[in-house]
Amino acid sequence: MTPEENDLLCRVEGDAPMGRIMRGHWIAACLSEEVAEPDGAPVKVRLLGEDLVVFRDSRGSLGVLGEYCSHRRASLVFARNEECGLRCLYHGWKFDVDGNIVEMASEPQTSAITERVKHKAYPAREAGGFVWTCLGPAAEMRPFEPPAFAPKPDVRVSATKVRVRCNWAQVLEGQIDSAHSSTLHSSDMVPAPVDGAKATEVNWLRPSTDKAPRLQVDRTGYGFRYAAIRRPIQNAATTEYVRSTVFVAPATALIPPNNKYNVANINVPRDDTSTAFYFIAWGHPHNTPDTETWRKFLCQRVGVDLDEKYRPFRNVDNSFWQDRNAMKAGNFTGITGFPNQDVAMWVTMGPIADRTLDRLGASDLAVVEFRKQMVEAARDFAAGKAAIGTGANAISPKVCSFQAIVPKTVDWKAYEAKPVWETPGPVLEPSYDV
Repeated sequence: MTPEENDLLCRVEGDAPMGRIMRGHWIAACLSEEVAEPDGAPVKVRLLGEDLVVFRDSRGSLGVLGEYCSHRRASLVFARNEECGLRCLYHGWKFDVDGNIVEMASEPQTSAITERVKHKAYPAREAGGFVWTCLGPAAEMRPFEPPAFAPKPDVRVSATKVRVRCNWAQVLEGQIDSAHSSTLHSSDMVPAPVDGAKATEVNWLRPSTDKAPRLQVDRTGYGFRYAAIRRPIQNAATTEYVRSTVFVAPATALIPPNNKYNVANINVPRDDTSTAFYFIAWGHPHNTPDTETWRKFLCQRVGVDLDEKYRPFRNVDNSFWQDRNAMKAGNFTGITGFPNQDVAMWVTMGPIADRTLDRLGASDLAVVEFRKQMVEAARDFAAGKAAIGTGANAISPKVCSFQAIVPKTVDWKAYEAKPVWETPGPVLEPSYDV
């Protein structure tokens, strides 16, 4: 990549084309649990370089407002949440969820300021355990649709959240890089003679020892899907182990599931050099781990692994709590929790990785496609074309990731991928039982 292309891919603040693309999509502002209580404290969030507050008013309505009071720019993070609005502590100006000024304690009742001034406010929706907002122009706002990981109201969604001190694209590239999991996560995603990916209470099992998958990409209007094809442990002469990941532009990945639940992640750019990373398990309530179990499994619990603002205690200065004795005993990384292993790699690449220095190989095919597609999307958008993944190019609810051992005669692009609580089967081999 050239330096100009690297900036096009990574920069999201101000008028940067990539940030403007993201403003045309509904993005995750925070977890619903962060604003679960009506009249609770406003939550500070940073999205695409903007400082905002999210709150739930006394009627249960959600609001996403600019952090700084329209009067004298005091922070509304400290505001009183009372009677359907936020009241600034400085002079008592009060704003509802739509940004209307409903009271001004410091001004006469005859003041016309309420007619002239409206506080910055963005729409808010709630689905899948998240609060969503759209920061683009109201006239161009897309209708809200539930995320791909919450297709039905009764789906259980468990999510972790961690603030990562690097650019969003570094995080996303890790999520669509199937090859790294066979090395970096080899002590957590363990090869075993099983008939597909399995989830246990302590790790994930995989039916392959192949660390060099063959990658194939299928570009789409919403992004792309790709397959990482490995030799299975059993029946390698006649079958292949396929893991197909879906990249949903601009910043979501649907990761291949295991036998119990589906997996996804969202990468929300806070600004050019920091990201809110959400790692999600979703599916049937009986099989999908509850939120606390999921966070414990991943070693991403507030108060244990993260502070109250979701910043990790593991960092460069304390070597991410790496245990060298555990490494000598057989653990590959010495870092507990496989998302924490990812975070260590992303952060050590710098706030914005210099991609001009990369030396890419065959296993980086999906990363190359991501870079090409999103740089192209940024240039197209700057030239006046529609944002990637919008309009007729929006992703279909039927699209999902999958993993399966299939006969070598089966084309993975034709495989009938379904969430794990539905029974999948190869389109070209209907009698084959996955």
